[in-house]
Amino acid sequence: MMEECIPKNRAVIQNMPTLPYAIEEAVNRLRVNVSFLGSEVKKIMVISSMPDEGKSFVTMQLWRQMAEANEKSILLDMDLRKSVMVDKYQIRQEDNEKILGMSYYLANDVFLEECILRTNIGTGDILPNVDNVLNPSMLLEGHKFEETLVALEEQYR
Repeated sequence: MMEECIPKNRAVIQNMPTLPYAIEEAVNRLRVNVSFLGSEVKKIMVISSMPDEGKSFVTMQLWRQMAEANEKSILLDMDLRKSVMVDKYQIRQEDNEKILGMSYYLANDVFLEECILRTNIGTGDILPNVDNVLNPSMLLEGHKFEETLVALEEQYR
C-alpha cells in the first residue's frame, strides 16, 4: 500500500452553475448507476469523438455530485491538448499561486500532492490541466501516469 497523498493546496471553483432540475436529476441518476457498479470500479473515463459534446460538463457535474455525496473523489483533467476546465469553471488556487496542473506533473519531477488541489466541493479533489501540450501521448505512455492511477485508486472512489 502506498503512502496517502494529501493535497498541499486548496482551490476554489468559482463558477459551478446551478443546473435545471431535469439535468441535475439526470446527472444524479448517472451517479447512482455508477455506484451500482461496485466499489471495485475506481476509474471513469468520459470521452467522445467530436469536440463540444459535453465531456467537460458531464465530467465536472458527475464529480461534483460524487463529492457532495461524501464519496472521496478526484477529477483528473486529461485533456492535455485543449483543456477548458480551469477557465470555464474559474478554478483558482486559494493563495493565488499558479496551478501546476496535470501536464506539469507528468513532465516534471514533482510530488503528486503538490499538484492535486483540495476543493470547496464536498470531498472532491481535482488535478486540472493548465498548460496544454502539442503531443500528450509522450506524457501518457510513461510509467509515471500509470503509477499515478494506481496510487490514486487506493485513496479515491
